[in-house]
Amino acid sequence: MNAKEWAWASYDIANSAFPTVISTFVIATYFTASVAASPVEGQAMWAWMQALVGLTVGLLSPVLGAVADAGGRRRGMLLVLTLLTALATAMIWFIRPEPGYAVTALLLVGIASIGFELGTVFYNAMLPGVARPEAMGRVSGIGWAMGYGGGLVCLALCLVLLVQPDPALFGLNREAGEHIRATALLVGAWMMIFCWPVLIAVRDPVQRPPIRQAISTGLSEIARLLRSLPREPVLARFLLARLFYTDGLNTLFAFGAIYAAGRFGMGFSEILLFGILLNITAGLGALVGGMVEDGLGSRRTVLLSLGCIILIGLGLLLVEGKTMFWVLGGGLGLFFGPAQAASRTLMARLAPPGEVGAWFGLFALSGRVTGFIGPALLAIATAAFASQQAGMAVVVGLMALGFVVLLTVRAR
Repeated sequence: MNAKEWAWASYDIANSAFPTVISTFVIATYFTASVAASPVEGQAMWAWMQALVGLTVGLLSPVLGAVADAGGRRRGMLLVLTLLTALATAMIWFIRPEPGYAVTALLLVGIASIGFELGTVFYNAMLPGVARPEAMGRVSGIGWAMGYGGGLVCLALCLVLLVQPDPALFGLNREAGEHIRATALLVGAWMMIFCWPVLIAVRDPVQRPPIRQAISTGLSEIARLLRSLPREPVLARFLLARLFYTDGLNTLFAFGAIYAAGRFGMGFSEILLFGILLNITAGLGALVGGMVEDGLGSRRTVLLSLGCIILIGLGLLLVEGKTMFWVLGGGLGLFFGPAQAASRTLMARLAPPGEVGAWFGLFALSGRVTGFIGPALLAIATAAFASQQAGMAVVVGLMALGFVVLLTVRAR
């Protein structure tokens, strides 16, 4: 890999801390357990916030991707959205463990989540211009692996420096939740420290049209793209497949900690250790998967990874002991990275040249527009059968549906 490819891949380090610490393991748990009036109400409020984020990202990402293609301002937009995400994340520090702060907390997390999701559109769209065609799988896989490594280190720092020490370090007040709230400050600073290599090394075109012209051209491009979707059956089927399996993957990742806590009685520190294990195995999987992908092919890599996730997921529904849950959960992480990294590469390979940003906008849309379906189906099945296993079985079903649709995709 050359310097530009390494610089591009390193942005995953900056990006990974947000979903790991804020969306999944720390702040999400803090909100439902300490800020909201009750865990049930907190989970519902958090789910509605995520649904609104998904709708907003779904509406904006294709348009902004097309504007970036027309105006050549991917680096500038990535900078603005990274700053927005980091600032909104750091402000979570002011959210005290009181119900009166719930709406403000949701607003801040929602803004940060929108900035994070939209930023990935511009970041992903840089890949074809950074990596050689024959090395895109490897570069994308290394990026995902570096991201999991970054999320792992940031999560470990949160655990060792902030969450576990009692009395808390740095004069933090545990009764006021400051040891948890400080993780948001760490994530905001983390993003600002590690976002710079890609912004320095990957330049936008020197000749760029005025922003008004870029917006007009971009809107026309996305309208043309949507009209042409029926004439692009391969891309359409891939986006449909990704809609299902990404919804399943995201729901599995988001509710894995809740499932572990309820089914096996795992405490907060144990859940964080489980999150660290997942980041380790997922990083290793992404690294190895990226190397294998260029020879095996992006589509086959996604299919192989999804097939293994489905089988291991079924095993997780059947095990009774905590030890086997740890073993299977660690194995599950090995295939998370390849499934996500190879999906990104497959999109880059399928998208017509010159339209990559716009298609990555639709790629983001397919990953977010139905983001509420997985949690909703999980909730319905859990309530109907009074069983956490029944709810998680629906998630496995979503991934299986995406697997079947992806079988019909033939990559160019």
